[in-house]
Amino acid sequence: MSKEELLKEYPIGSRIKLLKMDDIQAPPIGTLGTVIGVDDALSILVRWDNGSGLNVVYGEDKVELISIA
Repeated sequence: MSKEELLKEYPIGSRIKLLKMDDIQAPPIGTLGTVIGVDDALSILVRWDNGSGLNVVYGEDKVELISIA
């Protein structure tokens, strides 16, 4: 998948919900956030509602698309 394809799937401003993230600093499961971009490593950049800025690793972490911007 390319960066452009991932941005089409998760456009900037879209809302997502965290389902799974294997990171000790991960926001709690169920946390909502707003997509702010995609980087060259195909991580989804998220501004989580709880203040966290931890990125979603595409293909490893699991999120649910709640609304598309």
